[in-house]
Amino acid sequence: MSENFQKLLNKVYEIHDINKALGVLSWDKETNMPKAGTKARIQQMTTLRRLSHSMFTSDKMGELIENAASKLHDAPYESNEASLIRLLRRNYKEARLLPAEFVQRISEISGKAHPAWVEARENNDFAHFKPHLEEVVKLVQEMAELYGYEDEKYDPLLDQFEHGMKTAEVRAIFDATKAALIPLRQAIAERGAAVDDSLVHQPFPIGQQKKFAHYIADAVGYDFARGHLGTVVHPFATSFSRNDARITTRWYPDFLNPSLFGTLHESGHAMYEQGTHPDLARTPLARGTSSGIHESQSRLIENVVGRSLGFWQAHYPKLQSLFPEQLGNHDVTAFYRAINKVQPSFIRVEADELTYNFHIILRFELEQAMLNGDLRVTDLPTAWNDKMDELVGVVPPTDSQGCLQDVHWTRPGFGYFPTYALGNLYAAQFYETAVSQNPTIAEEMAQGKTQALVNWLRENIHQHGRKFTPSELVQKATGRPLTHEPFIRYVTQKFSQIYEL
Repeated sequence: MSENFQKLLNKVYEIHDINKALGVLSWDKETNMPKAGTKARIQQMTTLRRLSHSMFTSDKMGELIENAASKLHDAPYESNEASLIRLLRRNYKEARLLPAEFVQRISEISGKAHPAWVEARENNDFAHFKPHLEEVVKLVQEMAELYGYEDEKYDPLLDQFEHGMKTAEVRAIFDATKAALIPLRQAIAERGAAVDDSLVHQPFPIGQQKKFAHYIADAVGYDFARGHLGTVVHPFATSFSRNDARITTRWYPDFLNPSLFGTLHESGHAMYEQGTHPDLARTPLARGTSSGIHESQSRLIENVVGRSLGFWQAHYPKLQSLFPEQLGNHDVTAFYRAINKVQPSFIRVEADELTYNFHIILRFELEQAMLNGDLRVTDLPTAWNDKMDELVGVVPPTDSQGCLQDVHWTRPGFGYFPTYALGNLYAAQFYETAVSQNPTIAEEMAQGKTQALVNWLRENIHQHGRKFTPSELVQKATGRPLTHEPFIRYVTQKFSQIYEL
């Protein structure tokens, strides 16, 4: 390793540590901090965010990157060194487009918006959150202009989460997915009440739910020796290193699915972080390559694994032992059908695999409308309800179950929502490829085991971190670009069987 590259690494490590300290403050803010500490915590986080941004965007950092790069002309494209230089150059160029004052405003506005959203959601009070969302919309509009764009204003925002993908590409693949899913959903609807899910809508003591959450996360491969399960309003996963990747979920006393599938979902995210190669530690390479690829890991564990019949044939007895009164008289087939019921729903995170993508398309379209000035924030609740009626077929009775349900608009994260549906498509393509390369994966899945699958993911996805762009990683892992077809094959086969189509 050259002296210039080591100097760069030393600075990268320093900035990384500041960002992870910021992450710890954020984790504590969401899970443990008393409300009275909000003002001080925002100040602390703003200071660290400003320091990190200033250090990374300095002229000195640019010199360190280029001096190190000058000694790496012969480094293989896939090497850690060449990959780090590519990523740093891209991030440095983009970060320099955002003034320090703007970054500080992001922290301040987001810090105030989050508790306002929590309160608004609890009280079904959109008016309380409205001025904060208006500030966030102004931020994303300004951010798009600062980044610049050639085609659509949404492009540079999407690029922050799914590098290299254009809004028009997402629109096209969403249209193709929607066209394929609508006939399947209609065929299922014609079956009427063919699936009864009342058994997951019963009193489920939270203490027992917590026991099973720990059990099931461990069963799919989440390492609690390097993790932790916390409680929040809106589930998320975060990591401070590959040896400290934490998950959260939420608990409903009368509905099992949110905690169960929230835990599985966040476990998939955290397993990705736990699986990054040790040599990438303390660098920006030690993360998932994009939001869509990251989401593929959570959706794969939550749905492809966690909603499969074989998985529950293995683990349903444990669930029954914790809830004998609720589930003792229901066999595994009834439970499997219940957790896979296709029906319109108000809440995105509780939606089935078919209608989930419509929730994302709704948000994708509304974000563009607000960004382009075609939709005023004050009109969002009505626009939301109209879109829900059009795409999902239901209208939320309250804003808490509608436009206030997601945490994402408390920060300038427009462009993130599409990656949830992209994650479904990536997940199906990865799984189809994995099984074709190693049939043992399907055999183990039929027995509720995930080790062979996790090994494939570690080898082909996790270990690479952010060394490759999303398109490069998909091509490398599956031998082809992203397509909606594996997902359509997966859901068609699964739900045709469940609903006897």
